Amino acid sequence: MTRDLPVLVVDGTRFDDLDGFAREFSRLLSGYTWRGNLDALHDVLRGGFGTPPDGWVLRWAGSETSRVALGHPETARRLERLLPGVDPSNRAAFAARLDAARRGEGPTLFDEIVAIIREHGPGGREAADGVLLELV
Repeated sequence: MTRDLPVLVVDGTRFDDLDGFAREFSRLLSGYTWRGNLDALHDVLRGGFGTPPDGWVLRWAGSETSRVALGHPETARRLERLLPGVDPSNRAAFAARLDAARRGEGPTLFDEIVAIIREHGPGGREAADGVLLELV
């Protein structure tokens, strides 16, 4: 069903935070280093940044380990790092997201990354990119 698409494998046992995920994901890219910016992840998944043309499979091995590593504590840490650069008009909403993450509520970094990847696959807004996510 997935025609012979290239398969790129992220090993979720090789990292325990967003920086580690960025290094592990970048290992898959040809000639490009992704530094963990989630907006830039969209660009990478669209193509032209070292991913295979014409669709590919992203197999996330050890995804349950990653779900824990990129859970609420790491989500809060990321939001804390971003907070100083947040526009004052968005600061209250951003602070509310941070407070929720600190309480162990709301979407995690893992959830956000998975949602971004799925946007570039079947049924997503950018399905034409042909990225198929397999969580294993």
